[in-house]
Amino acid sequence: MPDSLILTIIIVAVVAVVAIGVIAFVAKGRKPKTPYTSERDSDDLPTGQSAEGDTDAAADTAGASDAPVAVQEPAAPVAPQLDVPEPVQGRLARLRARLTKSNSMFSKGLLALLSQDSIDEDVWEEIEENLLMADLGTEPALELVDALRERVKIEGSKDPARVKAMLREELLKLVDPSLDRSYLPEPHPDRPSIIMVVGVNGVGKTTTIGKLARVLVAEDKDVLLGAADTFRAAAAEQLATWGDRVGVPTVRSEIDGADPASVAFEAVSAGIEQEVDIVMIDTAGRLQNKVGLMDELGKIKRVVEKKATIDEVLLVLDATTGQNGLQQAKVFSEVVNVSGIVLTKLDGTAKGGIVVAIQRQLGVPVKLVGLGEGPDDLAPFNPEDFVDALLEG
Repeated sequence: MPDSLILTIIIVAVVAVVAIGVIAFVAKGRKPKTPYTSERDSDDLPTGQSAEGDTDAAADTAGASDAPVAVQEPAAPVAPQLDVPEPVQGRLARLRARLTKSNSMFSKGLLALLSQDSIDEDVWEEIEENLLMADLGTEPALELVDALRERVKIEGSKDPARVKAMLREELLKLVDPSLDRSYLPEPHPDRPSIIMVVGVNGVGKTTTIGKLARVLVAEDKDVLLGAADTFRAAAAEQLATWGDRVGVPTVRSEIDGADPASVAFEAVSAGIEQEVDIVMIDTAGRLQNKVGLMDELGKIKRVVEKKATIDEVLLVLDATTGQNGLQQAKVFSEVVNVSGIVLTKLDGTAKGGIVVAIQRQLGVPVKLVGLGEGPDDLAPFNPEDFVDALLEG
């Protein structure tokens, strides 16, 4: 066989082998990928991510990867943690030490004077002065002195325990346990009870309303707040923050300077629709000498009563203002028929006698007292606990 023919056969054979190898290699390179059918190893990379940690650009194109994509379900929203207000029953007794501290000189002075071996006219004048310094008011102070004079004359006792008992009995008469101090209006079958809260600037009115909301929640009431103080910046937000802490909604306007009467009306409407127990309306801190503002307060009351009768009007007063608070109380009472007093800051420099003076002047009971800065330091007023606190110092 010629050498040229043999060489040709060898070349053809080599070319065929190479061609077959190339075809096999290409076919193998085009073999489709298969998804994982078993658990992924700990050192496997997530689908679509390279060894350098960059996301594969092809993953941004639809259908670029044949691997299945896991869909992560959104996490369920976590319910906000609500505050649990302290029980209302016995709050004043628990906070008594704060009231005792602020009135210790009052009680010590009176008991020392009344326990003297000889109580002459000068001593009685000192007793009267002591009572006036406690913001008791002139008329109540004179009544108390006259009552004590008569009892000391008849009984003639100088025993400190007996003297203290006499003083307690006479003070309790002045505080008047017979007054209706209920701060929870009677429920209505077809609508919520409406509480309107008023007061001048600086008495802590909005904060007091927030604390009162906690009191009502502790009494197992379903409450809604109306932010009708539309003149003070951030008043509505402050009120809503208090409500959010105990799960109480707030009706408010997103417009600065909105009509307060309109906001109050919407709050009452929402309360009726949602079938809540109590709607509590915050109002602006009216200055009692601004007739226009007082007229606006009266307008709120009239507009609200187109929808539902207002069951309770609470006036917030700062106990540290003493006798000055009486003039505020008079003006508010004339405009909106105040039915109860909330006396704040009674734990500071306030004198306990202001309770008697306010009630005597207005014929309106003190229903709640603020005895601290804590959220649960607002307590229903209890005459017996109050008088005992006055005399414990």
